[in-house]
Amino acid sequence: MTHSYLHIEYLDKHFGAFQALRSISLSIEKGEFICFLGPSGCGKTTLLRAIAGLDLADAGSIHQDGRNITQLPPQQRDFGIVFQSYALFPNLTVAQNIAFGLENRGLPREEVALRVAEWLSLVGLSRESHKYPSQISGGQQQRVALARALALSPGLLLLDEPLSALDALVRHHLRTEIRALQQRLGITTIMVTHDQEEALTMADRIVVMEQGQVVQVGTPSEIYHHPASRFVASFVGNMNFLEALVLSEREVRLGSHPLPLPNQARAGGCIELAIRPEAITLDAEGGIPAVIEQVEFLGAALRLHCRADTYCGPQRITVQRPFDEARHSRVGSRCHLGWPASAMQAFAQEAV
Repeated sequence: MTHSYLHIEYLDKHFGAFQALRSISLSIEKGEFICFLGPSGCGKTTLLRAIAGLDLADAGSIHQDGRNITQLPPQQRDFGIVFQSYALFPNLTVAQNIAFGLENRGLPREEVALRVAEWLSLVGLSRESHKYPSQISGGQQQRVALARALALSPGLLLLDEPLSALDALVRHHLRTEIRALQQRLGITTIMVTHDQEEALTMADRIVVMEQGQVVQVGTPSEIYHHPASRFVASFVGNMNFLEALVLSEREVRLGSHPLPLPNQARAGGCIELAIRPEAITLDAEGGIPAVIEQVEFLGAALRLHCRADTYCGPQRITVQRPFDEARHSRVGSRCHLGWPASAMQAFAQEAV
C-alpha cells in the first residue's frame, strides 16, 4: 500500500446505465492543494462525493491516511466540506454556525467559545459574529462555511466549486485567502472547479478530467506548458490550433519554411500545431505573413486576432503581446508571425 495520504485505485461509479467515473486512480500527498478541473459532467464532483462518502463507489478503493474508507458513511470519515451554496443554517448567527459541529461533539462550552473566537479572527469576521447569514455578503458567508468546516480540525478539506456563486472581484480576493489559509494550516485540500484560472493560481497539482476519466495530472506549469492531449491544450488557457503538412518525421510546413516537429508523424499527413498566443511575436524574420483583423485591449496586454496566409490556406491566429510592445498595432496592419520551436506541440487532427 502506498504511503500517500489519500490513495484512490480503479474507482468506478454508475448512475443507472451512465458511467460517471471510469477506473480512477490517484494519489494525493499530505498537505497538498489539489484541483479537480474539467467541464460540466466530466465526473469531478462525483469523485469528490465518493471521497466524502456521499456517493459510494461501485468498484475500486479509497484509502485515507492508511485507512480503507471506501464504504464508510460520511460521519465515519475525516473531512470537512464546503459547498457552492454555503449550506449555512439561516436561523443561527455566524458564531453559532461555526460552533454547531463543536457543540455536537460535546466539547465544553468554554472550549467551543475559544475555538469559535479563534476562527472568527482567522477568517476576519469577529465583528460579524452576531449577524445572521442573510445579513452578510456572499463572500463573508463562504468564509463562515470555511471556518465551520475547519473548526473540527479535519484531516482533509473538500471544496465543491466554493467560489462560483461570487462576483469576479470577491472571487479573486477569496481564492487568495483560501490558499493562504490552506498553506498556513497545512491541511490536505481538494477543490472542484471548472475555472481554469482558479486551478492554475491555487493548486499544487491539477487533475484534469474528461468523460469520467483522469486525462492528466501535473503542476499548473506542466498542465499549461505541456498538455498531454488536445483536450487539455484546448481546455486550459487560450491556444491556437493550426493545420500543418507533415514533410518528414521531424519537419512540418506551415509557411514558406519548414518547421521542426516536436514529435514524430507520418510524412504527407496533416497535423495540428498548438501554440499559446503569448509565445507568438509580430515581426519575426521569415515569419508567416498575416493581417490584423481585430485588436482587444486587456490592460497590460493587447490581444490581436490575425488572418495568416499559411501553406494550408488562410488560418486565424490569436497573438497576445505586452501593451507597450504592440501599442501601435492597428486593424488592417500587416505583420509576420513567428515563435520558438519549443513553443509548439503537435496533435493528430480531430474534429472540434
